[in-house]
Amino acid sequence: MLDVIAFDADDTLWHHEPLYARAQQQFVDLLKDYEEAGQVKAALYDTEMRNLEMYGYGIKSFTLSMIETAVALSGGQIQGGEVLEIIEVAKRMLRAPVEPLDGVDRVIPTLASSCRLMLITKGDLRDQQAKLACPGLASYFWSVEIVREKTTEVYHCLLAKHGIAADRFLMVGNSLRSDVLPVVALGGEGCAHTLRHHVGTRKRAGAGDKGLCGTGLHTHASHACREPMRAIRSLTGEAGRKSPAGNVGGARRANTRRVQRRRCLQMRCTLGFNRPQLRPGAPQPRYR
Repeated sequence: MLDVIAFDADDTLWHHEPLYARAQQQFVDLLKDYEEAGQVKAALYDTEMRNLEMYGYGIKSFTLSMIETAVALSGGQIQGGEVLEIIEVAKRMLRAPVEPLDGVDRVIPTLASSCRLMLITKGDLRDQQAKLACPGLASYFWSVEIVREKTTEVYHCLLAKHGIAADRFLMVGNSLRSDVLPVVALGGEGCAHTLRHHVGTRKRAGAGDKGLCGTGLHTHASHACREPMRAIRSLTGEAGRKSPAGNVGGARRANTRRVQRRRCLQMRCTLGFNRPQLRPGAPQPRYR
């Protein structure tokens, strides 16, 4: 039986990746006199990855990487007015309204009425706190944790901090690497879902990142679930429901299914969010 259900934030509770896709296109347009679009995107990606350890995640770190890329691609000829345009792109991202994914307004209150909910997300502390307040979701979460990275060690510390048993914990998010595998490694439950956007425009040309679709993870919803609580129970092996007395074989099969559900990468999320599949080959978003 579950004690706590934790959710990722960006692109799990609200739309986020489209902000970066639009900003990247504006950045490409700004640098069209210096370099072709493909090279601009590849250089920006490289700069972001190189700066990740120092700057972390978020719009501010993305902005610094855009400015650094612009200086490098222009050979130091980028004008002050053009740098101001990059900064204005970032300000528009920060001012953009928060748009919850379809179904979040129903699922979160329903789950909060019978289970403790946590929010575990990466990113800038100020930005994430502001986004959480806008959709009016903050009151439903028992705990909010904004972390630098989501690793097995980080999840272990969070579970220990709050006194949560790993096998009574479910993490829901859009990232196999950040939201599923670290939790499964601790003996918990991980559930991945798809985004509703196409994010292929942010993929570095020729990069080996196959994203979610390239890992063998099938993350499509099997149907649009109108009963979120039943969906949660199905994801966790009908938690709390006992097998009939004497039905040893049934109990064994149920236990086997639970183990396979933990270990299998073919996870489905039927929490009621209305999402189509990622197009084949689309990369996993970098900002979550």
